[in-house]
Amino acid sequence: MAEQAQGTSPLSAVVADVAQAVALALRGGGGSYALSRVLPQGEAVASAAIRVLGADVLAPYALDRGPAHDTDGTAGTADQALVRAALTAYPPGADASEVSVWSYRGLAAAARAFLPADADGRPPEPPAATQWAATDAWPRLAHRVSQLASLSLPGLDTPLAGCLAERTDDLARGFVRAVRRRDWLQAAGLGRWLAGLPDVPDSLGLDSGLVFVRQMSGDDPRVALHITAAARFHGRGS
Repeated sequence: MAEQAQGTSPLSAVVADVAQAVALALRGGGGSYALSRVLPQGEAVASAAIRVLGADVLAPYALDRGPAHDTDGTAGTADQALVRAALTAYPPGADASEVSVWSYRGLAAAARAFLPADADGRPPEPPAATQWAATDAWPRLAHRVSQLASLSLPGLDTPLAGCLAERTDDLARGFVRAVRRRDWLQAAGLGRWLAGLPDVPDSLGLDSGLVFVRQMSGDDPRVALHITAAARFHGRGS
């Protein structure tokens, strides 16, 4: 569920709409964004879309550390209910991939960081391993990390960033390979991580690489979201 939206299904259309709204809010500084305003109300596809995009559904709130222009608390409360519903509806199963588990934990971490305290409580978070981030061969690491680009968000309490700081060269190799293979979504996800990590080699040309990925990806809203986040939060690729 957390890894992809297939084809041109209603789910992929909703994911695209939310990704576009998030990128627009990031470019505009947050504005009046609220997750509850861009999702179809009372539909199961809303919860599925939240799980696909993970913490990024709350990314505009990272700009101001809370729902923007939410003077009466209604947007924060509504978004809190939507995120809780998604976490409840789509928990990782016993055989879930590391990507699914970490995406789930990232969404929960974003809710803790940016939304009001949840009086009704959120589901418990499954344990998540980190050793793969240190031991995976670089092609597999790049594949997994690109799918977890939503965790590259200021304010999230996750150990992954610290682990990945030791694998900068491998992520850079993955970025180059993704560009050469014209896998723009993977390239954008890896570029977003690299934008926030230290010791990225100058020879990578990350800024021009991110601009190139954005231009070549056409109208892919998830690519635009990652590139916009890299620019807004880390000043790269703008």
